[in-house]
Amino acid sequence: MLMISPKMASGMQEKQYTPCLLNFFIYNPTFGPREGEEEKKILFYHPSEVEKNEKIRNVGLCEAIVQFTRTFCPTKPAKSLHTQKNRQFFFEPEENFWIVMVVRNPMIEKPNKDGKPPTVEYQEEEILDTVYGAVVRQCYSMYKLFNGTFGRAMEAGGVELLMQKLEKFFYRYLQTLHLQSCDLLDVFGGISFFPLDKMTYLKIQSFVNRVEESLSLIKYTAFLYNDQLIWSGLEQDDMRILYKYLTTSLFPRHSEPEAPCGTPKTVKLFRLAGRDSPLRPEVAGNLLHYGRFLTGPANLKDPEAKFRFPKIFVSSEDGYEELHLIVYKAMSAAACFMIDASVELTREFCEQLDGLVGPQLTLLASDICEQFTINRRTSGPEKEPQFKFIYFNHMNLAEKSTIHMRKTASVCLTSVHPDLMKILGDINCDFARVDEDEEIIVKAMTDYWVVGKKSDQRELYVILNQKNANLIEVNEEVKRLCATQFNNIFFLD
Repeated sequence: MLMISPKMASGMQEKQYTPCLLNFFIYNPTFGPREGEEEKKILFYHPSEVEKNEKIRNVGLCEAIVQFTRTFCPTKPAKSLHTQKNRQFFFEPEENFWIVMVVRNPMIEKPNKDGKPPTVEYQEEEILDTVYGAVVRQCYSMYKLFNGTFGRAMEAGGVELLMQKLEKFFYRYLQTLHLQSCDLLDVFGGISFFPLDKMTYLKIQSFVNRVEESLSLIKYTAFLYNDQLIWSGLEQDDMRILYKYLTTSLFPRHSEPEAPCGTPKTVKLFRLAGRDSPLRPEVAGNLLHYGRFLTGPANLKDPEAKFRFPKIFVSSEDGYEELHLIVYKAMSAAACFMIDASVELTREFCEQLDGLVGPQLTLLASDICEQFTINRRTSGPEKEPQFKFIYFNHMNLAEKSTIHMRKTASVCLTSVHPDLMKILGDINCDFARVDEDEEIIVKAMTDYWVVGKKSDQRELYVILNQKNANLIEVNEEVKRLCATQFNNIFFLD
């Protein structure tokens, strides 16, 4: 938010400031239609200490902009408003409920001689509408995951209950928004899948089936390894936002040192019994495992332990259903179990789940780790490639990036310059305007080549560090990349 690395300019310090959140509010224009009742429209406003008249004025201005743009296109109201100092984003997730996010533009503060105040230059074009528009939609999706729709709260307890829920959720959630870290991956909102051989995948599917059969209360299951998805029984859009919560919020909060990758002694002893040995179930029952609950009880042996789990809302044939979310982890493997919220979860059930899932999940985590290690060994030492890429598949939400070294809610470490990330975003905007497949090649000012390829619901973005290459050579290099990294995926030439 504040200053990032200052650079020297004419012997004096020049400060750069990244985008930051100025305001975030939710309103419904039908709640205060008469003069003097304008405050009733405001359901949530951040920061809360803003003076009442300013809140009313800001909401009124947004309402006027939305109404004005409806005269030109009634079905597509305004999505954003650009000004010199900030940018406003509008989103109507449910009828008459509007979410507005105001972001201050990045700026450069240049010192002046003779003691004059510094000159401020706002970089108006550095913010991409697609990126921050996606952030607003994520805010609503995350609220809906844990609270259901705005309409549900209205039906249950009216405006007062809705305002309480909004305050409770967004007060904490907005503190996790780090707008300077947002980029093209936020537009996609994709899922990183863990690559597995067929046999190991079948073991995981068998594990899921056995658990769901033994514990009939479980309605849906998801299985992740190293923060990457392997199996999910949820609808894609529900899994997409749950995956976002798990990988950017829950898992980082519980990122204590895990058992080392490999085969612990207890797991080896378990295997000595053999796959079909009658000793196997008894050994499993006594096996020391690495399983633990990430949601619910921190310690099953604690007599004061509370067996409360977070509730989530997912889509169903009747609209949506409310579920308990149990997240259980062993080593680098995590299993998410979802159970109807009307069921009361007891100590006995949690002990049964721990005894059944803990040993099996520990074994699976070890198997996956061994397979992963073997694959890395056979592929040989990794060389630093001359290209970096982002791939996204709109059909299954699969996402892969060699540009991002680390991507969480608070940190986005990329291995390329922000200017190149901006070019990727611009190419994505061009792709969004047309339905046809196409390819865009750009040479950046830094002599990097940037290639965007859209083909059959898939998008590939490549950054090449080949300063002396020509257009033909760049095209050949991208073809080689597609052949090696995506040999089983059809890309149109």
